[in-house]
Amino acid sequence: MNSTRTTTLTCPNCGRVNRIPVAAEGSPRCGHCKQPLPWIVDAGDDDFAVIADNATQPVVVDLWATWCGPCRMVSPALEQVARELAGRIKLVKVDIDKNPRLSRRFEVQAVPTLLVLDHGETVARQAGAAPAHVLRAWVEQALAGGRTPERG
Repeated sequence: MNSTRTTTLTCPNCGRVNRIPVAAEGSPRCGHCKQPLPWIVDAGDDDFAVIADNATQPVVVDLWATWCGPCRMVSPALEQVARELAGRIKLVKVDIDKNPRLSRRFEVQAVPTLLVLDHGETVARQAGAAPAHVLRAWVEQALAGGRTPERG
């Protein structure tokens, strides 16, 4: 089952705006220049399974809250990592205050809590903000199958 909801993303390569599904197989590419697009979407209790658990590529999950200062600081860094790793990961953002089932599922005790999921299974987890280069190294280590230390 695929979600029919879409989002728009601007291609970092050519600047064209692309409408992409929030859930699909593979990874999105720009309709104009064919370069991989950074796949950044919001998900909640009702659509997380379709958007993240069933994704065919690794998913970085940002469990955040609107009142959280470190969450607001880490969001641009995660979006930078998503741009740098376009075609290799999907970034899924979850507001824990609006999605209590996901907060319980992932046992969120501090925000931001960051996860890397592979076919719905958590392969890496950390709590707290970090700069983009640290987050990218953490994600790449998880993608390589290496055990990443838990932080937080």
